[in-house]
Amino acid sequence: MAKAPRGERLIIAIVGKRNAGKSSLINALTGQDIAIVSDTAGTTTDPVAKPYELLPIGPVTIYDTAGIDDTGELGEKRVKSTRRILFRSDIAIVVVDQEGIDEKVKPIIEETQNLKIPFVVAFNKIDLADVRDSDIEFCESRGIPWRSVSSVNGDGVTDFKEMLATIVPGEFLVEKVLIGDLIRAGDLVVLVTPIDLAAPKGRLILPQVQVLREILDNDAIGVIVKERELEDALRKLAKEPDLVVTDSQVILKASGDVTPDIPLTTFSTVFARYKGDLDQYIDGAKKIDDLEDGDKVLIAEACSHHVQSDDIGRVKIPRWLRQYTGKELEIEVVSGHDFPEDLEKYALVIHCGGCMMNRMEVMRRLRECSRRHVDVTNYGVAISKLHGVLDRVVEPFYK
Repeated sequence: MAKAPRGERLIIAIVGKRNAGKSSLINALTGQDIAIVSDTAGTTTDPVAKPYELLPIGPVTIYDTAGIDDTGELGEKRVKSTRRILFRSDIAIVVVDQEGIDEKVKPIIEETQNLKIPFVVAFNKIDLADVRDSDIEFCESRGIPWRSVSSVNGDGVTDFKEMLATIVPGEFLVEKVLIGDLIRAGDLVVLVTPIDLAAPKGRLILPQVQVLREILDNDAIGVIVKERELEDALRKLAKEPDLVVTDSQVILKASGDVTPDIPLTTFSTVFARYKGDLDQYIDGAKKIDDLEDGDKVLIAEACSHHVQSDDIGRVKIPRWLRQYTGKELEIEVVSGHDFPEDLEKYALVIHCGGCMMNRMEVMRRLRECSRRHVDVTNYGVAISKLHGVLDRVVEPFYK
């Protein structure tokens, strides 16, 4: 099996009480002993990710989580970790044991519904007890899909997997494009990829690789240059490019080298549409003009990385932001999958391209910002705004 990028895998969170059989269900679904199983309650402590090709869905990451009824100071931290996994999942499985849907299970069902995460209730351990009529009525009266399974003898597992496939968000069933709708077979696309301190040794970064692959998949022609060679490369080409995609950090130079009649955008703007909501990001960028002294701005990085002296999120964007606004801003940074619960204190959120997240997780963050009435934009859109070229950078997507 070709390894799917982490950000392209469907994320499945398996939640439930301790000893409900969550780990056993993972093994039953995958047909492999990939999760540790024990009769001791609380065997699974921290969330554990299991990449797998789960038919008929495809590439997924299944998260085995700690019990939602864990106790004590450490247990509370484990429950909090479980909820963080639930927040960033695409679909969820709420595992219920022979005790049924009790007062410990109902809150996690309600929370999953409030987050608008598609989920199914798995009544596990039917080898020990039948599903209660009251539990069936609870699910059906609320439109909650459910299935009964036994992770011990495998009863109902095939039917459960088929049910699971029906709750997968529709966007996962539709092939998404980066620039495939902007180019045709035979088109010439120039990619501008700086090699700076942040560039990984010996390879290109994921957004560059994915855009290049889409160029090839569409039978177009890709030319890759660094920003210093861009002007010379354009002179040497036999025809004008049909599209130029540049790293956001060098958009000012690229916009000067690429004549106005040639469509120009950035990798991060491409991913703003691919992983998020480009319209929302553009609207969010308008907030930059209204920032005041003392306003808090959140830089949200999707993944942890080694911070360089010219780091785009922690150094360059804050510098450009202060230069553009002339304001004394308080800038905070979060990295990885954690997202602040107190979003209201921020005047603006500037999110990275999200190449290591799937779209559902990014969209959940955008919806959270909307619910809290906080403007949000992303690196590429913000950088283009700060350099005065935003209209040109987004134009290829609105023709």
